[in-house]
Amino acid sequence: MVNEALLWMLAEGVYDTLYMTLVSTLFSYFFGMFMGVALVVWRPSGIRPRPVLYGVLDVLVNLTRSFPFLILMIAVIPVTRLLIGTTIGNNATVVPLVIAAAPFVARLIESSLLEVDSGVVEAAQSMGATMPQLITKVLIPEAMPSLINGSAIAATTILGYSAMSGAVGGGGLGKLAIMYGYNRYQTDIMFATVVLLIIIVQILQSIGNWMTKRSDKRIL
Repeated sequence: MVNEALLWMLAEGVYDTLYMTLVSTLFSYFFGMFMGVALVVWRPSGIRPRPVLYGVLDVLVNLTRSFPFLILMIAVIPVTRLLIGTTIGNNATVVPLVIAAAPFVARLIESSLLEVDSGVVEAAQSMGATMPQLITKVLIPEAMPSLINGSAIAATTILGYSAMSGAVGGGGLGKLAIMYGYNRYQTDIMFATVVLLIIIVQILQSIGNWMTKRSDKRIL
């Protein structure tokens, strides 16, 4: 039955879910960008080959990505408590979300940067471009449409992680779905949370698609 209390509860759940998703996406891209660029630059066929460093980072990214999110969230509880002071709530959930998503984002960024035409990079190198210039003025700008599209994919993936976090102390719509929809058999709340999650995914993906088209020089 729909009432004012339920609407406010769902509205708070949407706010908490968006907060966790957007903040985690921001931090995941901050760390993921460094890892993704390093994977491209250090790879054996990269601009500055560093096989050992590349191998270590490659294994680290693969290992982190292989952990199921719920297990990872429990495993990093000491880190979460050290950084946030608690293991429950939205801010505490951001920590495992970033740890889980940053390697995924790094792979997305690596894939996007590898799509850049090697001839463009070689031309910039022949003109004396430094490493920072190659990264910030050639690789990233040329890969921008793919990077933006990847950010939408990352945000929707993190949204799914945030919903799962409700099982172990996270907030948002996932908490409502488990607390009321599953534990109390209130199927109306379960249905409402699912519909809201689908709407949020569609909005995030639509924004990503629009920004991708706007940044793509080939279709302007």
